[in-house]
Amino acid sequence: MKQFVCFGEMLWDMLPSGKIPGGAPMNVAIHLKHFGHQVSIISRIGTDDLGKELIEFVKSKELNCQLIQQGNTHLTGVVKVNMDDKSNVTYKIVKPVAWDYIQSEPLALDTVVQADCLVFGSLSARSPQSFETLKELLQVAKFKVLDVNLRPPYYDTTTLSYLMTQADMVKLNHHELAEICSWFFVENTIEEQISRLATHFQLKTICVTLGADGAVLYHQGLFYRSEGFPVEVCDTIGSGDSFLASFLSSFLQNDNYEYALQKACAVGALVATHHGATPFISEESIEKCLAKKAQTNKINVTM
Repeated sequence: MKQFVCFGEMLWDMLPSGKIPGGAPMNVAIHLKHFGHQVSIISRIGTDDLGKELIEFVKSKELNCQLIQQGNTHLTGVVKVNMDDKSNVTYKIVKPVAWDYIQSEPLALDTVVQADCLVFGSLSARSPQSFETLKELLQVAKFKVLDVNLRPPYYDTTTLSYLMTQADMVKLNHHELAEICSWFFVENTIEEQISRLATHFQLKTICVTLGADGAVLYHQGLFYRSEGFPVEVCDTIGSGDSFLASFLSSFLQNDNYEYALQKACAVGALVATHHGATPFISEESIEKCLAKKAQTNKINVTM
């Protein structure tokens, strides 16, 4: 199994039904742990009650908490979640909060040096302190995966461009792909957009989720596609995070790319059938989902 470090926000998603632990890097970390990997989180929380409750939640998931910083200057992060459209959840992210002030620490640097992969979200670069810490980690990481999360008003062209030039792999959804491409050029199809983006930032690997339509992977000049898995959606919170964790788990263990992409789509769909971002999805349920779709799912490889 591989060793991962996830950098960025950990917080509480405030839903109409109550609060649930969240933050894309933490969600990815939990799902990677579900797949059996060693996972550490680099983040920051407050010493308030929400912070104490959040750290207990992370410990219950058996993640390495040594790199989670705590401070009494800023409160633990919260996000107000609008679920009027359960297939297109929107977020209002409070700022400033504790994860905007992640410090550079020797143990974190050493852990990233030893890890097989550093996963970092674009949202973590919204504040100068955490961004500077991230820059230091990017200089020593072996394999760097950028998880794009465009949350207005917390992104800009310059910052995103820097992060993409540092990444070995970029994961984003089709809406984010279209917006980022519009900053630099105009292309009609998703494949054209991905190709131009790969050339512009010298990226070998780009993974784009397409919602209910599945996902497309660009890797070393080839395209791979997987259709989606029809499910009855409870909510889509964490679906993209679970997709990324599943894909990285397979991709870094050299599973074939078609299978890695299809399995990731199945995991993302299964998570959407639950409430919350980090339900445990068993290998048995994944295999059942894949088997059910085997007769109709199509994966194409093109130049």
